[in-house]
Amino acid sequence: MVSDLANVGTAAPKSRRPRVMPDVVRAIAADILSGRYPPAATLPSENDLGAEYGVSRTVIREALKMLGAKGLVLSRPRIGTVVCERDNWNIIDPQVLEWHAPNTLDPKLFDSILETRRAIEPLVAELAATRASLQEIADLEAAWKGMADAGSDVSRFARSDAAFHQVLYSACHNPIFRQIGGLIETALNFALETTANSVDRRDEAVKAHFGVVEALRMRDGTAARKASVEILDLAARDLARAKSLKNS
Repeated sequence: MVSDLANVGTAAPKSRRPRVMPDVVRAIAADILSGRYPPAATLPSENDLGAEYGVSRTVIREALKMLGAKGLVLSRPRIGTVVCERDNWNIIDPQVLEWHAPNTLDPKLFDSILETRRAIEPLVAELAATRASLQEIADLEAAWKGMADAGSDVSRFARSDAAFHQVLYSACHNPIFRQIGGLIETALNFALETTANSVDRRDEAVKAHFGVVEALRMRDGTAARKASVEILDLAARDLARAKSLKNS
């Protein structure tokens, strides 16, 4: 019994820390991403950060290590913890994207995502037209149907759109492209949801995506590439509109 009570006493702090750590990491990250602590700025000391967030230096130290692993900060001897330049940030890391407030995402990130897709997706679609399995074509059609049936449900439309592109990258059966697709997956999902929220008419996107499905059914690589380019042109239009609405 004494042993059990001792174990309970020592286990309590460990059970609390997982709840504390994400909140502290998120809070410090948000201050960096929002510009409260801009690049090259030195963060307050561990003692001061601990006092601000009501946690121990150990928690702050671990939080800073996590932020360092994401490229947001760098600890320097006799200087302290410095905010890294934006080019060093792991901007498409899922957690880093989650730490952004909705109005603090750099519009240039969405431009970069679109540029990356333009460079890759038409070829991915062309390869998928000759390599996709029957099951992958069926999965692609199911994702397309989710888009077509979404109606006014913007979240369902965005999820189905993201699933469509995930299947497409897998269906090209190129492990490098598949890995790149996985790398940009979270950023792509974020971009799709952002533009979907800003677009009233999505019928053109549904039609263009169906063009890819049909091209894969017919094993027509040229048609698949053309349909993919059409999707990307629509994405560029929707992104421009989303920016316009945000700035108006």
